[in-house]
Amino acid sequence: MTDDPARPVPVPLTLLTGFLGAGKTTLLNRLLKDPALAGTLVLVNEFGEIGLDHLMIEGVAEGMILLESGCLCCTIRDDLIVTLEDLLRRRDNGRIAPFSRLVIETTGLADPAPILNVLINHPYLALRFRLDGVVTLVDAVNGMATLDAHEEARRQVVAADRLVLTKTDLAAPERVEELRERLGHLNPGIAILPPDASPAELIGAGLYDLAKRPQALRHWLAEEALPGHHHHHGHDHHHGDHHHGHGQDPHDVNRHDAAIRAFVLTAERPVARTTFELFWTLLRSVHGPRLLRLKGLVDLAGEPGRPLIVHAVQQILHPPVQLDAWPDGDHRSRLVLIVKDIEEDTVRKLWSAFHGEGARPVS
Repeated sequence: MTDDPARPVPVPLTLLTGFLGAGKTTLLNRLLKDPALAGTLVLVNEFGEIGLDHLMIEGVAEGMILLESGCLCCTIRDDLIVTLEDLLRRRDNGRIAPFSRLVIETTGLADPAPILNVLINHPYLALRFRLDGVVTLVDAVNGMATLDAHEEARRQVVAADRLVLTKTDLAAPERVEELRERLGHLNPGIAILPPDASPAELIGAGLYDLAKRPQALRHWLAEEALPGHHHHHGHDHHHGDHHHGHGQDPHDVNRHDAAIRAFVLTAERPVARTTFELFWTLLRSVHGPRLLRLKGLVDLAGEPGRPLIVHAVQQILHPPVQLDAWPDGDHRSRLVLIVKDIEEDTVRKLWSAFHGEGARPVS
């Protein structure tokens, strides 16, 4: 409780992060079913023009805000500030329900340092929100390779005060142990929890204590706090055909890999289940490790009104889930792909060969 009766009690906030395909949405769906998270507002950040992740979060349609087109840094960081300030105004004015907790689910490509800088150092937001913790998910199957290849993934681990290790049932025990050792090296003393950990273990486990986090994180935050610093990240990433760069410093560890790009495959007509399976099999066999994520909704031929949710990470296609109804008014098949070192046109031509329709870029 605050000592100033005129100052509103800060809203507890949890940052949920983890690289592409680590299982953030699955974990969030489970947590939101628990009564302990009643009154929670969810802020989802998605990479790309057409977002689908928010459609796969169950039961919070009236309590969800979507940030699209980018990672939470640079202009999207400014969008985060504007969004949070607007949420507080609407809450204070009674235009939205008085949510009791905020969960921010970041895109898997997000560097958490700019987000944490906002939540810890913004003069107004730091008074109105109380950062309760940073929960980072790590995929046991692809975790080692992801940490090797992506600075963002390492930063997500370093920023965490709780780690959740997912997909351990799909990985060899010795690989899981090796990954645990590496996580402990990146973030000494970190709590590593299973994916079925209780909400009490994951959410609201205490005020985020920056002093207990690795020195590297404090160094990154100090850099972020420098005036104008967030306008000079060495980003150079492609959103489909759109390309932008800020300060091409090859030593800047904030830099996204320029080979990472996102685009959307769509189909106006229903897709036969066998057609999608053949498309995925060929795509995986040729490009497997470079498919960072495929996620989408497929309008199945012969099964109108019951779309299929598909989700793949690199070479692993998780069991599809068939819905009883469409989650929104758009009934096209939509597949969001985030890839590395694969030309969009290559995948688009493959999709066209199977279905006769193309893809459009995410800008």
